[in-house]
Amino acid sequence: MDAGNKRKVRSYVKRAGRMTGSQARALAELWPRYGVAFEPRELDAEALFGRKAPLVFEIGFGNGETLVEQAAEDPHRDYLGVEVHEPGIGHCLLLLSERRVRNVRLIAHDAVEVLGRQIADASLARINVYFPDPWPKKRHHKRRLIQPAFLELVAAKLGPDGELHIATDWGNYAEHIDEVIGGAARLRLIERRMHGGEQPMDRPTTKFERRGLKLGHTIWEWRLGRE
Repeated sequence: MDAGNKRKVRSYVKRAGRMTGSQARALAELWPRYGVAFEPRELDAEALFGRKAPLVFEIGFGNGETLVEQAAEDPHRDYLGVEVHEPGIGHCLLLLSERRVRNVRLIAHDAVEVLGRQIADASLARINVYFPDPWPKKRHHKRRLIQPAFLELVAAKLGPDGELHIATDWGNYAEHIDEVIGGAARLRLIERRMHGGEQPMDRPTTKFERRGLKLGHTIWEWRLGRE
């Protein structure tokens, strides 16, 4: 196969999920208000939100509960969430409408492509990666989101005081993340925390976290800044 046509390894799989009627209606009726189309050109965040404010970028927001809660409690910053699973996007749209949150916009696309092609360099105040798919089988480790190339991209998109926040509940993935962070030239580790769910690092508890805690998992978190 020609290298130029080689299929890109994704950090996610679009799993089939049950779409409720209310979620389907939200996608049809609320997406025009909160949704942003993926385009291979830089977003004008100031025009998008109608103001100039620090911008937070969340990768894989799931059902949107954490994203909406953070944004509602932090009205002085704008939030851009990226997710590929339509039921979760629909649920997030319903929450945004119910809580009348105005400082959130959503993109339904591969977050790495959005980050690389739609986000301006040095424009983000924070990037959140909460409980990404751990891809526990060794043959799938290449699909893990936290890789050297990803951290290079993150470093390019963070502003001078910007931060990357990561959380996982998989020990093997935590070891992998420690190794990748150790080799990152353009990011510095500010804080690393390991806990049993009682010390989330500047964030609400997530749905996936609660699921992991019920199984007895430990939570690992990292906060990194740009060099």
